[in-house]
Parts: sequence; C-alpha cells; structure tokens
Amino acid sequence: MPNLSDLKSRIASVKSTRKITKAMQMVASAKLRRAQDAAQAGRPYAERFNSVMAGLASSVGTSEGGPRLLTGTGSDQVQLLVVMTAERGLCGGFNSNIVKLARVAATKLLTEGKKVKILTVGKKGRESLKREFGDALLDHVDLSGVKRVGYDHAEKIAKNVLSRFNDDEFDVAKIYFSEFGSIINQVPTELQVIPAKFDSAVDVGEVYDYEPSEEGILADLLPRSVATQIFTALLENAASEQGARMSAMDNATRNAGEMIDKLTIQYNRSRQAKITNELIEIISGAEAL
Repeated sequence: MPNLSDLKSRIASVKSTRKITKAMQMVASAKLRRAQDAAQAGRPYAERFNSVMAGLASSVGTSEGGPRLLTGTGSDQVQLLVVMTAERGLCGGFNSNIVKLARVAATKLLTEGKKVKILTVGKKGRESLKREFGDALLDHVDLSGVKRVGYDHAEKIAKNVLSRFNDDEFDVAKIYFSEFGSIINQVPTELQVIPAKFDSAVDVGEVYDYEPSEEGILADLLPRSVATQIFTALLENAASEQGARMSAMDNATRNAGEMIDKLTIQYNRSRQAKITNELIEIISGAEAL
C-alpha cells in the first residue's frame, strides 16, 4: 500500500495533468470553431463545382478525345494512396482511423496483385505506415509549420500528384481523410480523384452552352478539380482533428478528476488509519505505565 507521501505526490501529479488537458481542450475548442466554419463554408462551392463537373463529364463520357484525367490510363495496376492525417497526436482515434482505412485498402490492393504507392500528408500517418509499407512510401508533405491550411497548400499537393500522373508513375489516385460530422463523429473517407469521379450531375432543367468545347473546358478544370477535392479534404481534416482532440481532452480531464477523487479517498483513509494506529500506540504505552 502506498504511503501518504506517495499518494500526495500522485494527487499533485494528476492535478497538474488535469490542468494541461483542460487547457488543451479549451484551445481545441477555439480552433474547432474556426476550422468548422471554414469546412462548412467550403462545402457549397465544392458541391456546386462537383455538380457542374459531373454534367461536363457525363456529356464527354469516356471517349478517346476526353481528357486523360477523366478517361484514365486504361489500367488500374498502380495506385497512389494520398493519406492525410495530423501532424500531432492526442486527438483520440482521428489519426488511427484514417490510417486503418488506408492500410486495409493497401492490403487489399496488394492481395489483388496491384502495386501500391503512398504519399503522406501529416507526420502521424507516415509514422504509422512506414513500419508496414516503408517501401511503398513515395513522398511526404510536411504541414507542421502551417497554422491554417489554405488553397495554396492544396494546390502544391495537387501539382505533386498531377506531375507524377503525367509522368506515368501511377494509374489511379485516391485520397484518405476524415469528414467532419460533429465533435464526436468524424468519418474516415476514401475518395478517388484520378481518374475523376463525380457523384451527381447538374440539376435537371439546366442547360449550358460551353465554348470552346466541353473537352477543352474539362481539360482546364480537371486539374483544378483535383486541387479543390484535396483542399476540401484538408478543411474537413482540420475540423475533424480539433473535434477529436476536444473530445479526447474532455474525456482525459474527466478521468483525471475521477482519479483525483479516488486517490483523495485513499489518502484520507490511509491518514485516518495512521492516526488511529498512533493513538493506539499512545494508549497502549500509557496503560503499560
């Protein structure tokens, strides 16, 4: 059984930890508001852009004259997985859930006889994947010095991916990130960006005339579409990370409080027992006299 001095030290240590977790929770809460606003503000543009691109893509189809980013290389043998995680930990299962989704996809592709290449965005994803897929790691994007992600960061990642596609380094590219639902709900998501896939077409009844041609416009907009999808994923990730961290630090603060209560009860009982023993010794000594 720990002595009083040990219990007192443990209580002080847990109290210090609780102060840290509480402070981190408050910081995450402040950052979450900004990140959530940015993610929600970007969704209407991304959805509308996706809708227009879907209409263009459905008109062009998979004809030989279509842009290569839409029609693909004709193969899916080499696949690039762009895994986006956080630069820091202490955010619950945020990083591990994204990595798990990417790991399952990579394992399945390898089982099917395909070749996998991985580009990581965020230190935590790279640290987790290099143990099992070290040979597949193609490149890494470090955002540790970035306080707030912007479109320019997404554009740099997109240019990296597009240049590799133009150099025939892969056939299919997919991004892995976490879509923000709420503070306690972040959904790990897989999204194919090359060849482009669009979920919905333009609204029925809307008719557009394109000049110079639909193929020409698609060729110009498809690279921007890749950057837009990556930017949306970065915004969703930023909000999801702060939501997960806020939830994790709230749980840690509560657990620390419960531990302090238990240790305090144990400390008081030990102190009571020690006082009782001392009184018994004094009384026994007095009776002996």
